[in-house]
Amino acid sequence: MAEYEVVREIANSCSRNQMRDVFFSEVETDDPEGYVRSQIQGSDVRLTVEPGQDGAVTVYVESSGMFQKFLFTPLD
Repeated sequence: MAEYEVVREIANSCSRNQMRDVFFSEVETDDPEGYVRSQIQGSDVRLTVEPGQDGAVTVYVESSGMFQKFLFTPLD
C-alpha cells in the first residue's frame, strides 16, 4: 500500500475572508480518489482527479457549494 502526505485545503467562502483551512496528514492508500470519497459526506459530490509528477495526485472536490483540494504526495 502506498504512503502519502496529504494536504487538504478547504476554501473559505465567507466574504472579506481570503484565508483557507489547511490540514496535513499521512495516509496509506492505493486509491487516493477512494480515500477522498470516504472523507466527503453528501450525495452531490463532484471530483476531478489530476495526476502530477513523481506519483503525486491532486483531487479537487465540490460538494454542497464547498470547494476543497487534496494534494497527495508520495512518501519515500
